[in-house]
Amino acid sequence: MSRNKQTKKQTFCVLIMFAIFFMFTACSLEKEGLQEPVTDMSGLSDTESAQVEVTNRQEGELMQEFDFSVFSNVELIGADLSAMSGEQTEILYRQAMYCQAMTVADIDTMRELVSEDMVFTHMSGRQQTREEYFADVKDGSLRYFTIGIDSPLVEVDGDFASVTYTSVLNANAYGARGTYRMGGTHWFEKREDGWFLINAPDR
Repeated sequence: MSRNKQTKKQTFCVLIMFAIFFMFTACSLEKEGLQEPVTDMSGLSDTESAQVEVTNRQEGELMQEFDFSVFSNVELIGADLSAMSGEQTEILYRQAMYCQAMTVADIDTMRELVSEDMVFTHMSGRQQTREEYFADVKDGSLRYFTIGIDSPLVEVDGDFASVTYTSVLNANAYGARGTYRMGGTHWFEKREDGWFLINAPDR
């Protein structure tokens, strides 16, 4: 066999190998069920848009940074997002998503973000179960208009995380309308479906 024919044969074999590789890769991606991220969010509520954005990022798609501007009733105050890791930003985003749901009494979204055994403590020291608290939000006994997340500090330790900040609540709390500032820490646990609000872990 001449050198020219041998070179052509080797080139042909290489092309066949590349073709087989690309076909195998395409089939693997199809079997894994990878889908394009949802990019058209028109017609979705603020909390629905936020959930889509979190889902897209969790699926590993190349998305823009978390857009906190979708939360029309929530304001980040003194937060340096550029200094946060992707995981810290995601946790803060979940906190903002929850706050937005509070302001529109979106109980379904609140349930999706909060652990079932969560206990809520009011400024007065009164405590409520998750469902007792949600019932007061739903019937308007607790009406949140806007919520500021002031100077948030997000810390992650394995599957647990905390967001320490001052809440600036413009609210009507059981008939008392005003702006309330409350400092505190919200705790999160990483589960299969993302980060969930929980009681302070006993560790």
